Amino acid sequence: MAKPVHAMIRVLEEARACDYYARAFGLMVADRFDFPDFTLLYLRDQSSTFELELTVNKDRTAPYDLGDGYGHVAVTVEDVAAEHARFTREGLPATAVKSLEHGDRTLARFFFATDPDGYRIEVIQRGGRFL
Repeated sequence: MAKPVHAMIRVLEEARACDYYARAFGLMVADRFDFPDFTLLYLRDQSSTFELELTVNKDRTAPYDLGDGYGHVAVTVEDVAAEHARFTREGLPATAVKSLEHGDRTLARFFFATDPDGYRIEVIQRGGRFL
């Protein structure tokens, strides 16, 4: 069976991206590999081996066009309302908290955050299928 190990996104500024993911989600740099034309950073949280790979292309000066193919990365939290309040206090961009209903069942309570490069991250209340 395949085991997911990371998701990769391209970012314009290493320091800005690392600061955002540390402040927003507690993701810290686990590894950093510098090459002549690009740098790879692997961010992770202590509770998981899954990583977010940030690729910084050194010759890039313009923001990336995210196009219409990228959707989002998702994380779970113990208390989505408290996390949303923290994002608001820290000035981190976030939508309002929403609920996704299927019939009479709540599938998820969530909000979307947006990183400095425009990538959306879904922040979901832990529970049900989202543990």
